[in-house]
Amino acid sequence: MERVLSFFGRPLVSFVEVAGQMALLFYSTIKLMFKKPFRTKLLLKQIEFIGANSLSVIILTGSFTGMVFAFQSYIGFHKFGADQLVGTVVALAMARELGPVLSAIMVAARAGSAITAEIGTMKVTEQVDALNAMAVDPVHYLFVPRILAGLIVMPMLNAITVLCGVVGGYLVSIKVLGINKTLYLDYMYTYIEFDDFANGMMKSLVFGGIVTLVGCYKGFMTRGGAEGVGRATTESVVMACVLILIFDYILTAFMF
Repeated sequence: MERVLSFFGRPLVSFVEVAGQMALLFYSTIKLMFKKPFRTKLLLKQIEFIGANSLSVIILTGSFTGMVFAFQSYIGFHKFGADQLVGTVVALAMARELGPVLSAIMVAARAGSAITAEIGTMKVTEQVDALNAMAVDPVHYLFVPRILAGLIVMPMLNAITVLCGVVGGYLVSIKVLGINKTLYLDYMYTYIEFDDFANGMMKSLVFGGIVTLVGCYKGFMTRGGAEGVGRATTESVVMACVLILIFDYILTAFMF
């Protein structure tokens, strides 16, 4: 009995501990966002790193996702003579789910891992301790610019992903599959509402906070030298992706 309790209890205790630590760090970060000094240069640097430097992978992801989804939707709808609904399905899927989730996962893989590696390296080389020695709050200096940048740029990246997906689906549907352009656009305008895009933008805002918070937390908790940095980076990407999927379900249940 003790072994069973230990087997299931240890992961549960570890989960609660990590969740509590992340919640406290996020709470501290929110409070420090409104506290001087405001490090504008650091914020702009992180906006460039997380946002501008992720544009290429975001554009490719959105475009090819829209193209593939158009092909797959056409296969099903063509059997029932409903080819004109392909555009509606592609746009709804990109706006509600695929855009926010895929853009967040791409940013987690590219920027989230880099954030963990950077802060983790500072941790194991005692640069974080040096900040404390100089009376600089590490959370204010390291967490605030990155998390705030994630909250700012993630909705923008989501909008680009959705736009590229819709355009990619349109090109494939009209130019390759030969769907009637007028009916395609009419059905899209008829069935798509502003709330579909607004809810997707709200999701991306939450995902931006998750990706940057997990990256900062895992880097801040790094132990064990270079090996620890590598391990923390891997764990950061996995945790961020899992949390994105979990919160995607929770937000979808509340929104739709």
